[in-house]
This record gives sequence, C-alpha cells and structure tokens, in this order.
Amino acid sequence: MLLHIRKVTGKPVGFKTVIGQQQWLDELFSLIQEKGDAYAPDFITLDGAEGGTGASPMPLIDAVGLPLKESLLVDKLNEYGLRERIKVIASGKLVNPSDITWALCMGADFIVSARGFMFTLGCIQALQCNKNTCPTGITTHDKKLQRGLDPELKSTRVASYVHNILYEVGMIAHACGISSPREFKRHHARVVQENGLSTPLDELFPPVKNPN
Repeated sequence: MLLHIRKVTGKPVGFKTVIGQQQWLDELFSLIQEKGDAYAPDFITLDGAEGGTGASPMPLIDAVGLPLKESLLVDKLNEYGLRERIKVIASGKLVNPSDITWALCMGADFIVSARGFMFTLGCIQALQCNKNTCPTGITTHDKKLQRGLDPELKSTRVASYVHNILYEVGMIAHACGISSPREFKRHHARVVQENGLSTPLDELFPPVKNPN
C-alpha cells in the first residue's frame, strides 16, 4: 500500500502510530529487509500513551500504548539497518523545551505537536472534540460556540508559542556547546533518578549500532 501511494502521489509516504508492543516492528522491518527499501515508509510518526485527543475512546486513552520515552523506535531501526531510510517524527505531548530536547537527543529527526498549539488556542481539555460541543470553539462547527475562538488574538498566541519554543530549544543547544538542536546526541542529556542523582541518557539507552 505504501509503495502504491508513493507511486500515485509522488510524495513521501509514512504512517503515525502509538506502539503497544514491539513484536510487529520486528515483523515489519524484517519484511522490508526481505523485499527492499522501496517498500519501506519514508517516515514513521510516533505518538505515545501520553498523547491523543479527547476524541479517543477512554479505554485506549487510559490503558493502551507505551509512553513515548519507552517506544521511540530509533534503536529498532538501527538494529535492522533502516535508520537512514526511515525518518522518525516524535509526537506525544512534546509541548515544552525539555521534552522536545529529550526527543532530539534520543535521535528523532523532528518534532510535531498538536497539543501545544491546541493549548495556545485555548483548549481546556474538555474531552468533547468528537461531539461538536467544544466549549472553547476549537473543535466544533457550532457557530455560537465558534465565537469563543478569536482568530486575531489566538494567532498572536500561536506565533508567540512557536517563537519561544524555538528560542528556548536553541538556548539549551547553545548551553550544551552545539550550534544547532540538530546536533543533539544522547550524551547531552541526563535523567534524574529516584535517589536524586542523574544518569547520562546514553547509559540508560545505549545507542544500537547500525549492522551495516
């Protein structure tokens, strides 16, 4: 299917998923190795259990899916020699500079965020996204409710959010001695443990080498 869509559209093709367990990734990547890189997705967007919208069924929101910090599949791609072929896009509630920096350190190629922009628009997490009754006017076609969304005011807030998040991620990069967030590696981050001491990210998640 991916190969067919790519041929028809001439565009990069991928998919978005929340990972519940990794066995199917082994099956998928083994099949790609068998059939060739042309059958590989161009990108995989990973959400986490902490992501999602108010339109999702509550059993899925509450009980299905691994957290992004447990499921980012950069190492799995390296294991199968597919890291250069498949780009990794990290989603999953990455709304502040430290979380974005963590994902870049882990090897994500870039970051997407729906939740961050929803908050800047005024989302109060009423969990009514699929009911056409969003009280803030964001996810509704009800004209009366839509009056609560002021495009001029909210566009300014969205622009400010983008400006500040880029500035602060860049500031962390410069504090680490690198010129761009694209240069983040695992050794740039440390994770505070229960005993109050920190451990380098590359010790917690040793990078898997590309077999090729």
